Parts: sequence; structure tokens; C-alpha cells
Amino acid sequence: MKECKPIFKDVYYQPGEQPVFCYRTGLTVYEETYTTGGLVSSGWNAAGYPLNVLTGYPSRLNTSRFYEPFAFDIVADGAALNRDTEFKSFESHECNGNICSELTLDCPSRGAEIKISTILDGTEVFERFLTITNKSDKPMAISKIAVMAGGIETMGGLSEKAPFGRDINKLYSLGYFDRTDGNTEGDFSWHDLAPDGSYFDCRYNRGRHRHPMFMLRNNVMGTILTAQLGWSAGCRFSFDLNTHAEADGAAISFKAEITGYKPLIILEPGESRVSPSIHIGMIAGGFDDAVNAMNAHLRRSVLNLPEAAEPQMYVGAGMGPEHDMSVETTKQFIEQLARMGAEIFIVDAGWYNKPGEQGRWGETGDWHYDPDRYPNGLTEIRDYARAHGMKFGLWMEPERIGLPSASEKYSGWLSRRADGSLSGLLDMTNPEAAAWAEEQVARCITEYKMDLLRIDYNISSAEYFHVKNKYGMMEDQSIRHFDAVYKMYKRLKLRFPDVVFENCASGGARTDVGILRYFSHTWVSDNQVAPVSLMITNGMTAALPPERVDRLVSGMGCHTAADLAFHFRNAMLGHLSLNVLGPRTAVMNDAAFEFAAHEVAIYKNFIRKILPDCLIFHHTEDNRAFKRGEPVIIEESSPDGSRGVIAVFTPCLSKQDNIAIIPRGVDPSKTYKVYFDNSRSSAIYEGSSLIRDGLKAYIPSSLSSELILYEDAATAEN
Repeated sequence: MKECKPIFKDVYYQPGEQPVFCYRTGLTVYEETYTTGGLVSSGWNAAGYPLNVLTGYPSRLNTSRFYEPFAFDIVADGAALNRDTEFKSFESHECNGNICSELTLDCPSRGAEIKISTILDGTEVFERFLTITNKSDKPMAISKIAVMAGGIETMGGLSEKAPFGRDINKLYSLGYFDRTDGNTEGDFSWHDLAPDGSYFDCRYNRGRHRHPMFMLRNNVMGTILTAQLGWSAGCRFSFDLNTHAEADGAAISFKAEITGYKPLIILEPGESRVSPSIHIGMIAGGFDDAVNAMNAHLRRSVLNLPEAAEPQMYVGAGMGPEHDMSVETTKQFIEQLARMGAEIFIVDAGWYNKPGEQGRWGETGDWHYDPDRYPNGLTEIRDYARAHGMKFGLWMEPERIGLPSASEKYSGWLSRRADGSLSGLLDMTNPEAAAWAEEQVARCITEYKMDLLRIDYNISSAEYFHVKNKYGMMEDQSIRHFDAVYKMYKRLKLRFPDVVFENCASGGARTDVGILRYFSHTWVSDNQVAPVSLMITNGMTAALPPERVDRLVSGMGCHTAADLAFHFRNAMLGHLSLNVLGPRTAVMNDAAFEFAAHEVAIYKNFIRKILPDCLIFHHTEDNRAFKRGEPVIIEESSPDGSRGVIAVFTPCLSKQDNIAIIPRGVDPSKTYKVYFDNSRSSAIYEGSSLIRDGLKAYIPSSLSSELILYEDAATAEN
């Protein structure tokens, strides 16, 4: 599957005593059945077939193979709400070019109503979320919310499908990001899925830097179930593989669950709460087929707020508290960055600190520039940037108070950790605190005439899950808190549609597609040091469309490993950002600036033209291969195969210097002009030859690289 076009979408509703709901989008098919008392998963198909294509012999799952076959899981006041329900209604209609459906179930014994909403957009991935309403006259304590759950599939006849012996630990592979701590984001690996239960957590119980996604690969049948949870707090993905060494079959189920302290939320009588969305689909194909299918869905239906679009994909640049941030230094940095080709200059954390105290940048909360640092105000910096052809941006962290006086001035607005201690996190469930934070952002955008807003979020995992006493129970506040956060940023983005919103959270601690709906692009890590910086790029461009992934050249220790070419090529296949090439008082290196300007020109004139709808191919999909000494190859191409880019990187202790590359984005019927950036030379290749014989990149040293561009020779510029 080379292109991921919107193909087909339909809800095939089959009413009756046990109504069936067949969701079809692209070639993904997912079915559910309402049986006595509950909605159960009836299975998946990645070839477009409804599961009753043989009407007399439907291939739906036998629910007796699963102890928990239900399509969601909610526990209220200690009782499961997925087992004792009554079917109320089902509706399906067109909405914004998509098909939206709503299945409503009543749970009269608990006084609850559950709506299951599904949105189909024609890609291979769809969106699902729940709405829970307390229709009783008493508070309802919700201790579990699994947005989606149930059986995925069963496999029989394994002795025939794997006749030459099989390892039951290798029937399925589970792919996710291994590390949860900062500076290691995007460390994607495949893991053998052993029988019985497996799970992994994001944020709650773990660090906060694991992007909430998974891929479940059926190694026998060649399909991948891929999913992302649009949620910025705690979640768990769990899987149950029911088989054993002597079994001739297997059954597998899963849950995508919101996690936190219990209860997760206490619903007031009459209160409704919408769950986070899961974005999920089954693809027949390989890793990048799943990546590109998810990207097509995210671009079309999630990261699609018109006001959050940034078609220009400006080359960002800036300075922060690792420098002295004086007016003189700032102006000289603007000159350096303009010479390299930057298009936005961003003043990072520390602009509110006194001169010499920018190292205390964490003391946030007073969002006014320091007059001793900027005697003529930020206007002087903004005007200087614009005079050098750059727009102006500013860093803020509105959700956190870090001032020493915070406990006195803002004590009523700060959240408390589960142990009762005061944190620096603003309690966004407090309307007064939330309104203050929103107005500070709006005031700064207006007063300082910002073209870009960089939002940061330097909060520990313990602070994500603050609690409040409610009806004698300590209610977790993360659901209410992030609901308020999402609404704030949506209002601000609609209020300031022409301002670029850039997301950051101690690097990549909040990269989920729940928050990214309202941002133009996001930092995915603060680690710019090779070789880990490359593994971050390789992994995070498998989680998010590459044009949304910010990567930085220079700064943050980038200079301590690998050469300038490696640094640029690691960043150029995403959203490019720059830092300076030398301190203010140093003599500037003309050769370095020539190379930087050359690479930025390639990015502007070639790469970013294909990024908004590009297909991406990770020739090295599992980062453990790079750790073993294999090269990393990342390729991006236009959907029609008319042009593409390939970046090749060698690891530490590189074992090969002539690296073979088989381009995956080319059209065999085309003739290509292929450009090699190391030698700045070109050659003509037939597309069929590239697919058959490939290319060779000669890279004789460790932590080095090559950049290759290919373009339809019939339309290539000289």
C-alpha cells in the first residue's frame, strides 16, 4: 500500500434481536454486536470485507473465547457498566465530510447512560470515544474507563499456517516506545508477545515521556493493529494472548484504558463526561503502511484545525537561558540565524528574569519582561528580528507557577499532590486560576505582538495526578484538569488564528494527539546529541506526521557529537529549527555558515514542499538495529512518487561504509535525477533500476551521513 487515500467509509447497521454495527473505513472493518446485556467486539478485517460477507456463515468472533469480550469497560461505584445495559438507539449521519455514529446504551441499575461515538473518515484509521452521563440523583464514582476493549481476533489451524514449527512467543509482536524518561523519547522497538497478559503504561506509574501508541503485529497473517490515544495524562494498553505450546489456535484481546488515582472522576447527578479519543485501525502490510495510514488519518481528521495550520512550516530559531540573553547578544544571534536562513526568532525561557539570573528561568508566573534586561522592551528585539526578515516568537509556561512567592500569592490556585504537598501546577479545574492563565497568554500575544507562541510544560509525573477531597473520596483531577487545558488552548487558537502555536513539555513529555489538535507542531525531545537524537527522530516520525515533529540543529549539546551535516540531516526530515553556530564574541566560521545556508535552502526549496502530505519510510524501524551497529535510513516521498528525500546515517562503531539503499517511494515508470549532497553531484537513474538495484552511499566513518534527493527528471529543476 503506497498511497493512503480516503477510499471508502460506511456504517453497515444490521438491526435485529442482536443488532450488529459494522464500521468500514478505507479497507479497515471493525464490527460490534449488542448481545443480551452488553456490546461486544465481533472482530476486525483488514481487506474491506464485512464479517458477514458469507451471509449464512459470518466470521464474527465467538465471544465464549474471551472472558471479557465487551467493547468498552467502565466501572462506577464498584460495578461494571458494560454488562448490564439496555440498547436504546443507534444513529449515523454525515458530519464535516465524515460519517459519525452514536450508539446509546442505558444502565438502569446504576442510573447511567453510555454513548459510544465513532467517526469514519475514509482512511484506514477511525476515531472512537465515550460519553458517560450520570442520570441518577447521587454522585457516581468512576474508577475505570477503557475507551475501547474486547477481542481482536482468533487464529486456528496454526499447525497448518506454521507447519515447520512455531514459537508461541512469536505469533504476535507488540511495538511501542521502550523508555519513559526524558531525552529518550521515540525509542521504538518490537517485543515478542508471550501468552497470558502483557501491558505497558504511559505517565501514571511511569515517566511522562512515552507517546501513547502501540502497534500489534500478527506475524502469521501479516496484519498490524495500530492505535494512538489522544490523552495527555495516564493510560494503559493491555493485551491478553490466550494460547499455549500445544494449542492449535490462539485468541487475543486488548484494552485501552485511562489511568490515575481512584476514583478517576466523580460525576455529579446530571453530569456528562466525554472520554479521550482512541484512533485505531487494522492494516494489512508492514510497519510504514501502518505509519502512513495513521498519518493520513491524523492529517485529515485530528490535526486539521484550520487555525492551527502552518503551511509555511517556518524555519524556527532562537535563544534561551543557556546564553546571557542580553540585548547585544540577542541581536548578534539574530544576525547569525538570519544568515543561516531562519524565518522566526523565538525568545525562550528567561525573558522575565533580571540580567544574570536567566538561569532561574523556572521561576515562572510573572509574565512581564524584565525592564533591566530589556530597557527598550521586547519591541526592540521584535523589530530587530523583523528587520532581518524573521517573525517574532516568545516562550511561556502558563500552566505552572515557579515563583518563590507562589505559596503566598497563588496558594489557592496551586494543586496538591496525592501526598498532600503543594505543587507548582496551576489547578486548571479552578475556574479562576484557569481564566488567569488564559488571559496571561492572550495579553502576552497581544502586548508583545507575537507571531509564534511556544508553550512549555515542565511538570513531574506526580503533579499530573493531583487530587481533591470530594464526598469523602480523593478524586483524581487529571480528567477535569486536561479537559480545561484543551479547552483553553482551543479558545486561544481560535482567538489568535494567525499566531503559530508550538508545543513543548520538557521536550517530548506531551506529544499526544489530544493536545496537538490545537498546535501547529511540537518538540519531541530536548536531546539533540547523537546518536540518541537520531533514534528520537526515527521513532517520533513513526508516531506523528514529520511536518509536526520539531528537531533542532545546534544548541542543547548538539555540538558534542557528530558533525554539522549529521545534525542538519537529522532535523531536515521534520520541522527544522536552528540555533547559533558560535558565541557572540567569536569570529564566525564562513564555511560553517555556507554549509548551514546550503542545507536550509535544500529544506526550503525541496523537502518542506513534500512534507505536508508525504509518505515516510523507516528503513530501520526498530531502534535496536541501530544500537546493534546497523545504519538508519529515513525516506520521505510525495504520494505520486515525483520527488523524495533519503537521509542515511551511520551508527557508532559503524560496520560498513558502502551502504545499500532501495528507495521505497519511487515510481518504476519514471526516470529520476538523483542528487548526492555530500559530493553535490547528480546522476540519472531509471525508477525500475532504483527498485531493482538500489543506490549505494559511501560513508566511511561512524556518526556520519549522506543526503540524497530524487526527482522526476521530466520536471526537475536544473
